[in-house]
Amino acid sequence: MRGLEGAPGAARGVRFAVLALALAVLIAIPLTAQGDADALKLYLDGKFDEARKACLVEIASSPSNVDSYVVLSWSLVSLGRYADAENYALKGYAVRRDPRLTEVLGETAYFLGRNDAALRNFQNYVSAVLEGGRVGAAYYYIGEIYLRLGRFGHADIAFSTALQFTPGSAKWWTRLRYGDAVHALEAYKKALSLDPHLQDASDGADRVAAKLR
Repeated sequence: MRGLEGAPGAARGVRFAVLALALAVLIAIPLTAQGDADALKLYLDGKFDEARKACLVEIASSPSNVDSYVVLSWSLVSLGRYADAENYALKGYAVRRDPRLTEVLGETAYFLGRNDAALRNFQNYVSAVLEGGRVGAAYYYIGEIYLRLGRFGHADIAFSTALQFTPGSAKWWTRLRYGDAVHALEAYKKALSLDPHLQDASDGADRVAAKLR
């Protein structure tokens, strides 16, 4: 070690070797990993079409990258392209049965009007994940499906559960207690306390108050 410390040429050689090793490590990092992060950031920034394009590039270079299918599906749902989102979610699901894709399949089925398939996928998702992720949103959609089916008691339970995960959603409060006028008024008031400009909540509160008078 002493001889090395006293040899500038050798020291430069060691520094060069360290730099070369660091560069090799950086080069060895899969490009798809960086791509995933970029696509997700684009999605989180609301740049859904750019995220979509980035994911397609990732999938072309790494077809087994499930994360790319997830972000792609989310982006397509945000763009209102539900059939395309379902198609890519199914392709990703064939690679790996990722619960995030199960939730996407619930959303796409919901927007495509397939209530039974949507309900099944959302129920499978919340059973697999239990908490975190999009569990609150899944219960919200379950509530909306039950409203479509006229099962108001079930809808109320689903919306109540959704609000346990996301209590700050004014919109969701407007859906609670759909079949119960007294509690519906309380829910509308809660929604308005969170967002005084929410027209649905204001109209709903006026409508329910009129019924109770």
